[in-house]
Amino acid sequence: MSKVIAISNQKGGVGKTTTAINLSSGLAYMGKKVLLVDLDAQGNATQGLAALSHRGQLSIHNALLEKEPIEHVIVHKQEPPIDIVPANIMLAGADLELDKIGNGKEQVLKQTLAPVCDQYDYIIIDCPPSLGILNTNALTAADSVLIPVQCEYYALEGVTQLLLTIRLVQQLYNPDLRIEGILMTMFDIRTKLSVEVSQDVRQNFGKQVYQTSIPRNIKLSEAPSRGMSIFEYDVSSSGAKAYGDLTKELIKRNERG
Repeated sequence: MSKVIAISNQKGGVGKTTTAINLSSGLAYMGKKVLLVDLDAQGNATQGLAALSHRGQLSIHNALLEKEPIEHVIVHKQEPPIDIVPANIMLAGADLELDKIGNGKEQVLKQTLAPVCDQYDYIIIDCPPSLGILNTNALTAADSVLIPVQCEYYALEGVTQLLLTIRLVQQLYNPDLRIEGILMTMFDIRTKLSVEVSQDVRQNFGKQVYQTSIPRNIKLSEAPSRGMSIFEYDVSSSGAKAYGDLTKELIKRNERG
């Protein structure tokens, strides 16, 4: 069975999609079989890997709400060598559509992914920047949650709110859900703010925080516009080194655990 990791934080702009793309790619380049699930109506992970090739292409919306087999939706990429379930703007109304289902609405994503779970080492879910039903579906389907935290003021407030949601999901739908790790993003060692926020988060969450931090790096911002992960776009960049280190750290934690 695969390890299912939801990358979640209800705050936007903290590096969720960048992490989803580059962690998935890093795992694949280290020999792991990876499925990336784009669960955000903005479809940034899909666009960032050029996974939508034509209008009318099947997406996660078709699988979740029209019972299209997930195997028909998966896009197979060569570079990076991952599979991806794409998303598009059709997903924008999914919270309302799922709400109409009533009982079991939180389990839809888990049931949708079930037929392919044994085909992958890791399934990475790029969550929407909200705490709605789609996000609850991701947390219900996941084994663990990776939380990106931007090095800025109020960073801890966003984490605290998400942790409350995680506890609620544990109580109601997924008692085995755990924290995979907390990842400091957009870290700039030259600024006092970045250093202080990083220290504060590490003081509060200890070993749950990855040793690896993701730096501010223009190459990480440029890569999605070329439909590439950082490893194809500029493997020598500081962003590629950081995501390579994160990948190794995550694998080591899982093999140890």
